[in-house]
This record gives sequence, C-alpha cells and structure tokens, in this order.
Amino acid sequence: MDVKTACLGVLTMGDATGYEIRKQFEDGPFSVFVEGGYGSIYPALNRLTEEGCVTCATESQDKRPDRKVYSITAKGKLALVDRLVAMPGPDKFRSDFLFTLFFAEHLSARWVETVVDARIAECRAKLEQMRQCSHGTQASAGHAYVHDFGVAYYEMALRFLEENKHVVVAATLRGETMVAE
Repeated sequence: MDVKTACLGVLTMGDATGYEIRKQFEDGPFSVFVEGGYGSIYPALNRLTEEGCVTCATESQDKRPDRKVYSITAKGKLALVDRLVAMPGPDKFRSDFLFTLFFAEHLSARWVETVVDARIAECRAKLEQMRQCSHGTQASAGHAYVHDFGVAYYEMALRFLEENKHVVVAATLRGETMVAE
C-alpha cells in the first residue's frame, strides 16, 4: 500500500495531523499495512492537498507552534475507493529474525535459543496487546476482521515457535561451524 492511499485511509477515521497519522503507521492498526515516516507522509499529504483529496487547516496552540490538521474530502474518499477496488498485490514479508535463523548453523545453539526465545516473548506481548483491544460497538466488520486475523496470525506464530524451537536448536548443535554470540 502506498503512503498516499494509507494517509487517505487514516483520514477516513477522522481529521488528523501528520504526527497523528505517523502514530497510526507506527503503533496503530496501520502499522501492519505501511511504513511511513515524516519524510514520506508530509510529501504525500502535500500531493493529496494539491490534488484536492484532502484539506489542511492551521490551528494555533498556546506556547507551541501552529499545527496543521488534515481532513479528507469527497474527492479523497472517491480516490481511496478507486485504489481499494484494485486487486491487492501479494504481501511483502521481510524478516531479520528469519534471515538470522537461515544461517543458524553458523551460530551457537545458545544464541539461536536466545533469538527464538526473544521472538516468543515478542509474540506473546503483541498477542496480549491485541487481545486487550476491544472491537467496541463502533468497530466496522472490516476492522474486526483484520484484528481477528492479526490475533490468529500471532497465535499461529507463537505455537510454531514454541513447538519447533528444538528443531533449529538441535540442527545448530549438529552443524555448528562458527560460534558467534
């Protein structure tokens, strides 16, 4: 998903500043869909403003710089729908964790076990965080579906890691050629 489309998506949930949009990309539900920092969000918002897809209002604040609040327009909602009706491409998956384990035979069994245990802890924490999110009565069917998919994903990943940690650790013990910790 490109940053412009993701910004439009965030703005369908309500007016937001660039900072608030970035927080949705980092910590909110959009963290799964897109990466975007200020270096890509603000240029996207500027283009969307030029295209008439969003408006920008400046709000003054006491003892702080003015803030820009972005709102989606009717044209922006149509642009979002036009992008959403295109068939999504395949998901892109990148993982430093899997890259490390791909070369497990070059690492000590203790280090591999540490890496897997850390990922198990991360999955447990993420799963707990997601379980604490309530759909509420205002959540759309789409929001609930994506949330439940995320819960199922982390449950599956956690189960796989716990049930198969011994496989990569044992293989490491049999094939240790270098020790790096």
